[in-house]
Amino acid sequence: MSTPVEADLKVDASGLKCPMPVIRAKKGITSVEVGQVVEILSTDPGSMADFKAWARSTGHELLLAEQQGEVFRFLIRRMK
Repeated sequence: MSTPVEADLKVDASGLKCPMPVIRAKKGITSVEVGQVVEILSTDPGSMADFKAWARSTGHELLLAEQQGEVFRFLIRRMK
């Protein structure tokens, strides 16, 4: 059984529309050390696709992408 990942930084981008959740995530990820995890909350339905593409294009590891009601939650590990 895997241990749940604890976020080192939480970024609440609720109520913001594209591209602001990704911009907030980018700002957050640069403020943590390599290997640390940022949790992002968003209410923008497009953020599911946006964060998958952003993690792939930046080389960061998308650990979790889930929807809880109206809120999308992401855990991203800084890789570089």
